[in-house]
Amino acid sequence: MASKSADKRFTKDHEWVVLDGDIATVGITDHAQEQLGDLVHVELPALERSVAEGEACAVVESVKAASDVYSPLAGKVVEINETIVEDPSIVNSDAEGEGWFFRIELDDPEAFEALLDQDAYDEYLETL
Repeated sequence: MASKSADKRFTKDHEWVVLDGDIATVGITDHAQEQLGDLVHVELPALERSVAEGEACAVVESVKAASDVYSPLAGKVVEINETIVEDPSIVNSDAEGEGWFFRIELDDPEAFEALLDQDAYDEYLETL
């Protein structure tokens, strides 16, 4: 069994989620940032905001387009990554690490299990 910290899940909207207890860290995948190109602006959800699963709650803008970032799970925003607001290029250089977007306290931590695992996400990418 993989360690908890290494358990990363994905959505078909190209968000990734790492669960630590009932706190989920959310960001966009490497695939997403490659598709977007160089990011020039990131807008994050307000702290304490309640988000529904699948709700648009952040925005990324690149030289090509603006895209919504969806909350992969329902919960309350408990932390945002101000660093990427000041320097959106961090998302391009480390999308699945330092370029995380926000952390939510989950309403239902079990819902994490329904998200795509790495193999399922990789298979999904092959269909695009």
